[in-house]
Amino acid sequence: MLGHDEISKLIPHTGDMCLLDTVRSWDKQSVTCVTLTHHKKDNPLRSGGGLPMVALLEYGAQAMAIHGCLIAEKKGAVMEEGYLVALRDVQLAQGWCSDIEDELEINVQCIYAEAGNMIYTMSVHANKKLLASGRATVVAKFSNGEISP
Repeated sequence: MLGHDEISKLIPHTGDMCLLDTVRSWDKQSVTCVTLTHHKKDNPLRSGGGLPMVALLEYGAQAMAIHGCLIAEKKGAVMEEGYLVALRDVQLAQGWCSDIEDELEINVQCIYAEAGNMIYTMSVHANKKLLASGRATVVAKFSNGEISP
């Protein structure tokens, strides 16, 4: 498991913008993260009404970044840049994230990776209830060229 401080060292999101508290598990194809940052009043994605469900897409994107960085690190490389270039099949629950009392569990799975191009599926649950899901395309640059999970 990795904590918030270790996560902040891996991805470019630091301070309050690092939304994930813990990497619960990860392997070559996937990562599972958990967090309670949706409760924070100073969450940078929060608006006057609270934290909207669409913010869960950023939680998923950060989990994808963590996965890419962990895979690169395992292969002796560094992910220098990563860009979320497309979202597809996004489904969001009604309501506000900030109203959810339970911890968020963010799951991402890499379903394709070649030459720095990756496709991930993602889902966000709270107490086994699906809050968000979708598919994302990511383009990344690694210090030693191509990294494929």
